[in-house]
Amino acid sequence: MSNYPPGPYLPPTEPYAPKYQQYAPPSEPFYSDTKSPYENDRFKPKKRVNDPIFLILFCLQLAAFGALSGIVISSWAKDSGLGGGLGKDSTGTHVSLNRSTVYLLLLVTAAALLLSAVYLMLVRAFTKIIMHITLLLSIALNIGICVYYWITKYYSGAIIFTVIALLSILSYFGFKSRIPLAALLLQVVMDVSKHHISVYVVAFSALIFQALLAVWFTFTAIATYTKWTPGNPSCETTSCSSGKVAGLIFFEVFSFLWTSQVVGNVALATLAGGPYGCWYYFGPRGEGDMPKHPTLSAFGRSSTLSLGSIAFGSLIVTLLELIKMILRAAENSANADGHPVEACLACCAACFVGIIESMVEYFNRYAYIEIALYGKPYITAAKDTWRLLQDRGVSAIVNDSLVGMTLMWGGYAVGLLSSLFAYLYLRITAPSYNADGNYTAPVVLFAFLIGLQCSLTLSSAIEAGVSTIFVGLGEDPQILALRAPALFALIAQTYPDVVQGVA
Repeated sequence: MSNYPPGPYLPPTEPYAPKYQQYAPPSEPFYSDTKSPYENDRFKPKKRVNDPIFLILFCLQLAAFGALSGIVISSWAKDSGLGGGLGKDSTGTHVSLNRSTVYLLLLVTAAALLLSAVYLMLVRAFTKIIMHITLLLSIALNIGICVYYWITKYYSGAIIFTVIALLSILSYFGFKSRIPLAALLLQVVMDVSKHHISVYVVAFSALIFQALLAVWFTFTAIATYTKWTPGNPSCETTSCSSGKVAGLIFFEVFSFLWTSQVVGNVALATLAGGPYGCWYYFGPRGEGDMPKHPTLSAFGRSSTLSLGSIAFGSLIVTLLELIKMILRAAENSANADGHPVEACLACCAACFVGIIESMVEYFNRYAYIEIALYGKPYITAAKDTWRLLQDRGVSAIVNDSLVGMTLMWGGYAVGLLSSLFAYLYLRITAPSYNADGNYTAPVVLFAFLIGLQCSLTLSSAIEAGVSTIFVGLGEDPQILALRAPALFALIAQTYPDVVQGVA
């Protein structure tokens, strides 16, 4: 408690007070409850490693991926990547992916980095407009998929997406009325980030790390195809089979998805427990109350003591994503074999798993913030998150979902543009391994995954700020009421229960 500065909080600073003076501050009783920002071990958790089992599992899978990568890449390098080059180059093997694909996906990664940064700049400049557009795009996408399935006589998917399309249309006006507040919170977070260069350091560090991970995964996947696809030169000294390739690629995709999840969530926890959490509880840096080096301290906690908890939550999402991918593959296979009943069941199961995955991802984001602020184990953080969401109800979810929808659409746009770039590159350069077009689908899929992951990692830095404000309002609303009463009053107009913390 000795580190907590005495005295009242200072009045709100720019840009909050002048812009929102028309909103009345909350009544006087809410100024009496002044909790210490360090209360209940906030920002100073106990020095213990949480969820050590999942920390060990994460390290083991990463070590296994590294060992496999070393084996296949060394073999691939020995064979000089089986030929191929940058641009139009017809040299190299005709059997499997070669060095040309590496150059292609490296270019895709660079493009994804640039597109991700540009999208965030556009969101800050045109927040409300882009939110309206993404909301309409979500509805249009549901309607488009529904119409496509009816035209192609894929009735199982058509029925499901008809229901989804109708629900999205009916919910449009409810979402639309929430856009001003959601846009305000997003703009506030972006304005706060201007005063904390560490936000951009963490975001771009995570993005670069994510890009390097994507490059590593790309080299490993291509080298795996090269080493064990039947017909390659390496098969003369080792056994090759399509089953072995499929199994190893499955593990590599699992490792890539899990590690990518962990990287993004470590960045989220670092920002929530660092600049955003400290801004909420201590005020702007200029007031002098904020602890020194909050971002470094938060990163130290999230990458060591809390890494097992973050890996735990990330593993759940990764497994759901893999199950959904398997069900989609089963659905496509059943459709190709002319089994509509099996295809319908697989489609329903995939949609159900997708809904669960989205709910878990949303839930986990708040759990990671609880972990970042308090140093809780994952299960404890999950219980407290459930309590928080039960108390705050649907209103908070709607506004937070608008921000997430805006950033998610940016991720899909970057992923689609990356895959389009990869497709056009394949068509123009016509590499030898893709003479019959068999490798177009996996290359385009790899490009989409790289673009999506890069964009979501960068946008998660902004989304972390919005979610941290929600957690702060749930746990300690009086702090924002003291420091920024006009902003608090505006939020309280939409959330009438926000004047009381979660019990």
